[in-house]
Amino acid sequence: MKKSLFLVLSCVVFLTACDFGGKKKLQAEKDSLALELSQKNNELDEFWGVFNEIQEGFRQINIAEDRVDLQRGSLTEQGATARQKIKEDMEFIAKTMEDNKAQIEKLEAMLQKNKNASANLVNTVASLKKELAEKTNRIGELQTELASKNIRIQELDAAVSNLAADVESLAEANDAKAAAVEKQDRLLNTAWFVFGTKSELKDQKIITGGVFKTREVMTEEFNKDYFTEIDIRTTKTIELYSKSAKLLTTHPDGSFTLDKNSKGEYVLSITNAKDFWSVSKYLVILVK
Repeated sequence: MKKSLFLVLSCVVFLTACDFGGKKKLQAEKDSLALELSQKNNELDEFWGVFNEIQEGFRQINIAEDRVDLQRGSLTEQGATARQKIKEDMEFIAKTMEDNKAQIEKLEAMLQKNKNASANLVNTVASLKKELAEKTNRIGELQTELASKNIRIQELDAAVSNLAADVESLAEANDAKAAAVEKQDRLLNTAWFVFGTKSELKDQKIITGGVFKTREVMTEEFNKDYFTEIDIRTTKTIELYSKSAKLLTTHPDGSFTLDKNSKGEYVLSITNAKDFWSVSKYLVILVK
């Protein structure tokens, strides 16, 4: 009797300890996820904060450009005064352009640090660089136009030259980054499928085994060229052209349906692409 009681008490203590340990581990995981989420939110807040500063800089540049256009029209009546105001506005534009370039480089560094930066953020920086390039060209045009009116702001020559060189360098770096992100995005969303009869799949070494052996899928050097490549974001249905169909690869229940069309032939419908392709990016279907 005492032994039985001791065993019962031991089990209770053990289960309690396990439960406590499990809760502690779960809490630690929750805390880690919360911290990671908080860091990502802070990074995004910083990104969009810098983005807004750049946008404000471009807004101020546009206002200054309008003032320069207005002053050019009054050079005849207000010669010296107009020239001085034009010089001040052009210097302001050049400085603000330099500030915006530095801020764009800051965003670029943030994207370099974040290897999982979305294509949307990369495209946002690309858009800012494009606007910077357009504004740089506009400064050069203004310099030329002002020179025709005997207004040459020497301080701007070097600024325009440096900005143009930096913009070209930034554009090249952005193109490389965008290409890398696009390639990574494409790979992450690429999958391969094949359907065929038992003999067809065996001929391509996609399945092995037979009557007296357990059927195995893609355990040898199978013919990858026999598969069809798809984009999992757009391919939601696959016509199987058969009245018998069975998935041989593993895909979670509830992420797809196998239904017959009006001809009585099966059609695979992927209802949850993320879950469906979570186990494997290869899909093998046996048909008859």
